[in-house]
Amino acid sequence: MKQFIPINKLEDRNDFGLVVGHTSKPGAREALERLNIHRDDCYSFLLIETGEGSMTVDFIDIALPASHIYYLVPGQIHFNIKTNQGDAWYISVDTALIPKNLRDVFERNLLLQQPYKLDNDSFLQFQKNAHLLDELYGGDRTAPFYSMRIHSLLGSFLSMFAEAYMKADTTGKRSSRTYQITKEFKTLLTEKVKQEKSPSFYASQLNISETYLNEAVKGITGFTVTHWLMNEVIFEAKRLLIYSQLNVKEIADQLGYDDHTYFSRLFKKQSKYTPSGFREIYLK
Repeated sequence: MKQFIPINKLEDRNDFGLVVGHTSKPGAREALERLNIHRDDCYSFLLIETGEGSMTVDFIDIALPASHIYYLVPGQIHFNIKTNQGDAWYISVDTALIPKNLRDVFERNLLLQQPYKLDNDSFLQFQKNAHLLDELYGGDRTAPFYSMRIHSLLGSFLSMFAEAYMKADTTGKRSSRTYQITKEFKTLLTEKVKQEKSPSFYASQLNISETYLNEAVKGITGFTVTHWLMNEVIFEAKRLLIYSQLNVKEIADQLGYDDHTYFSRLFKKQSKYTPSGFREIYLK
């Protein structure tokens, strides 16, 4: 019998494919902070206005300062939401309402997406757009052209988000050869990490030297190939610890480690918890 992370469905909150919320609305702050570990089946877009919030996303603690934006893609595990009495907009959007070219921007990050700091003019534009979207969202849905108007405003908001995150890449890395190598490496890593943990294997699959692969990956991400190998192993272990009732030995076997004691030491070194301690904390 498996334990699954609950999936919060957007349709349970709204049949329109869109929810616009703000922490200042009655009960909103308390409802957010009561949420336990979960995933959403939709995108979530955040605009932090004041204070500094935080949350844990895919086992990484994310600080959310004022004048920053941030987003979550469907399926990302998140919990431990703290508003710290700050104010923020949070907008949940059905995937079907997001054009593919914008989804490509949101989903192609090699690293976990980070909060993005807005300059003052951009922040004011986001604020105005969010206020207009909220005003229309709470209006009469039977009014003529309601859907067209709100989808137009939503498209503007999402386009601003995508543009901001594209600006974050000011070095042109995405069009470079090293970026393409790193992207292919990350794809291979997801598919093969349970069986293959040697940097040389991935270099051979990409028909390049191990040294060049390491230079490319480190140049784009800031971390070595070995770091990403261990990161993917530990992330998969965490998912198995949460999603299943497999014991540590069984998880070690699935991840290609014959010595589960060594695997436990490796897990603790990488995450600061023993596997059993991690499971206890995240499933309590």
